[in-house]
Amino acid sequence: MKQELSSRERMLEAIYHREADYVPCCFMIFAALKSRCKDRYEFVEKQLEIGLDATVDLPMSPSDVEFDHSDIPGLPVRYHPEVKIREWCEERTGEQYPVLFKEYHTPSGILSTVVNRTEDWPHGDHVPFLDDYLIPRSQKFLVENREDLEVLRYLLAPPTAGDIRAFREDAQKAKKFAAKHGLLITGGRGVGIEAASWLYGLQNIIIAAMDEPGFVEEFAELLYNWNRHRMEVFLDAGIDLFIRRGWYEGTDFWSPRLYRQFIFPHLKKEIEMAHQAGAKFGYIMTSGSMPLLDIFVEAGLDVLIGVDPIQGKGTDLTIMKRKLKGKVCLWGGVNGFVTVELGSKVEVREAVHNAIRTLAPGGGFILSPVDNIRDTSEETWENVMAMVEAWKDMREYPIA
Repeated sequence: MKQELSSRERMLEAIYHREADYVPCCFMIFAALKSRCKDRYEFVEKQLEIGLDATVDLPMSPSDVEFDHSDIPGLPVRYHPEVKIREWCEERTGEQYPVLFKEYHTPSGILSTVVNRTEDWPHGDHVPFLDDYLIPRSQKFLVENREDLEVLRYLLAPPTAGDIRAFREDAQKAKKFAAKHGLLITGGRGVGIEAASWLYGLQNIIIAAMDEPGFVEEFAELLYNWNRHRMEVFLDAGIDLFIRRGWYEGTDFWSPRLYRQFIFPHLKKEIEMAHQAGAKFGYIMTSGSMPLLDIFVEAGLDVLIGVDPIQGKGTDLTIMKRKLKGKVCLWGGVNGFVTVELGSKVEVREAVHNAIRTLAPGGGFILSPVDNIRDTSEETWENVMAMVEAWKDMREYPIA
């Protein structure tokens, strides 16, 4: 039996495609547990109590504007200092829901958005800048044409000196905490052309990629440069793994040809940036990844986060393992919503067993429900514990 490793060592062994003392289990997102904790440090400690391979995700202290971009946690999103914002709500005759309006007044012009405040809208009368809720509820997106990109630049300012200083202070404390507990340090959440889904509309950006490729290339370049400045701050902190989100970049939306044209070039440059800084690169894509596996290898991707055998369109664990073994670490293996939140304990255990038997041989696998456990009911918590227990039971399984 191999000598027991620290959690960080175990995670790194998986990322480097080597078999560790046992398969690590690290929940990629765990909102149900996080909601029970007073801060992010307690959140990590609670995961350790369960026995999970938790990570320390920089920054550990939330920013003062995180509510305005909760879907890309990390550094604050700041605007040019001359930007002025106006928001209001109207009750309109014939409209099913109240209508929210927001204007960003910049030196180059005004960008405005109009959003339906549906019954499940979580932000009151406020319209956040970047948020998944915007995509299906927007009557008018911020960006409507190529000319708006010049105005958008004022809303995509690089991190301020104050933000960087605060981040570095937070990182020093967090790194000491990680070293004490032997934990992997992650950072991000980076974003590329996916941000256009919030700013321009998901359907709109796909159509534009075919009809106005020059506009989309300029859009992608603008977002890449903005993300690059933010990414540099994380890499300078000495993280182990930089994570970029790509939920809306899979082939559920983008064809492989469009992906290669508009997403691949910037993704490859970001991966190279991470490697030059001594960090690994993780990419979140929970569906539509199968046709892109060869492209991921070509880009030099280290970790594919969000391998979902149930809701991931076309995901075949066996084929994915065969194509990526020794090349890209796979993180996931069990569906979070259908299996853990809605399934039986028997189904949960079977899913864990199947994931480990299929994805663990030869190393390069981190077990997780995909992509989140949100439900706080006792039934779901019992299934979470069933998953953890099944994972612990499999530690002695001869996977080689």
